[in-house]
Amino acid sequence: MKNPASNLVIRLALSCISVILNTGIANQISLAKSTNLQKCDLLAYVTDPDPQGLNVRSGASRNKTILGQIPINETVQVIGAAGDWVQITNASDGFQGTGWVFVPKLGLTTQGYGTNGVDLYSSISQESRKLRIIPANTAVKLLGCQGDWAQVEYQGVKGWLTREDQCGAALTSCS
Repeated sequence: MKNPASNLVIRLALSCISVILNTGIANQISLAKSTNLQKCDLLAYVTDPDPQGLNVRSGASRNKTILGQIPINETVQVIGAAGDWVQITNASDGFQGTGWVFVPKLGLTTQGYGTNGVDLYSSISQESRKLRIIPANTAVKLLGCQGDWAQVEYQGVKGWLTREDQCGAALTSCS
């Protein structure tokens, strides 16, 4: 490689790679490729019993910086999902801002007051197969989300709840 132009191109390429790695752009590209970021719009509440509260992180990983905590039973707005993590904002108490939390630490309650319960669907369509009926005012485990649909688990059955069937407040009935 005695050609000065080739040496310049190689040095320039190595410099660009170094900048990408050192600025964290590689992590963002990797996160975007490795996780399918879903936009969401729903409310959930914190189920983590830790006395210090649920950790809110700067990214979708336990290795990311802790930005703050949210106490148990507080409501958060879920605005995105990536794997086992959801992006939250507008906590009713505790951390203020936007960050990421581990989704198994959040829950929902079903609505359906005055009915036999709410339908749990196999996919994000009311035309999809109904897996079962969940009684009204029943706590369910949040697994993820897409749009305003919540993916939940109830008694070992995983499925989807419509927005109308969700209550994201732990201490009120949402009726």
